[in-house]
Amino acid sequence: MNRLYHYPLSPFSRKVRLSLAEKRIEVELVEERYWEKDADFLRRNPAGKVPVLKMGDRTMADSTAICEYLEEAHPTPPLLPTGPDSRYEVRRMVAWFDDKFNDEVTTKLMGERVFRKVMGTGYPDSANVKAGSRAIKYHLDYMHWLLDQRRWLAGNELSLADFAAAAHLSCLDYVSDVDWNRSEIVKDWYAKIKSRPAFRSILADQISGFPQPAHYSDLDF
Repeated sequence: MNRLYHYPLSPFSRKVRLSLAEKRIEVELVEERYWEKDADFLRRNPAGKVPVLKMGDRTMADSTAICEYLEEAHPTPPLLPTGPDSRYEVRRMVAWFDDKFNDEVTTKLMGERVFRKVMGTGYPDSANVKAGSRAIKYHLDYMHWLLDQRRWLAGNELSLADFAAAAHLSCLDYVSDVDWNRSEIVKDWYAKIKSRPAFRSILADQISGFPQPAHYSDLDF
């Protein structure tokens, strides 16, 4: 049985979960409180980060490396387009969300409002929360600009770029930190994403101490 060590509100875990589900690869989910640095988990990934995917005798870490492995080992349905230019754009957008968006938004909002409580590291830093709330507006506007020209974030086909973005936004949406009224185009894009069968387990996540908002699993918002 394939096994994914993950944390439900980790966008990097969610990106891999979405890729696995889209490719219909069955996997057992094992919740990992990675910040506790459990010895067994550190043997699986000395970097101490989720996700970690175990398939057969292979254990893999790093969400982007895992997703690219899945793309090569299980190419149908494709999440990377053919052609170097199109693949570059998908990879650029994945890096945008996993690096820039994560640093400017996810770590500022999720990190302060959720992970400080979960990890027991004190109270939220209001300056970080305010910075994250400002930054997400810029990112939503950029997504609006992209989606006004394309069907999906990196082109006219669904790709790993859409799953990377949706992974971050779905975590933030779990704590009602996304203003979906800022852009109807972005809202429609997210509605299409969360209506996919691959998104079902994401919408079923329940995190102790953080109840789902009413709209979170509503496919029509």
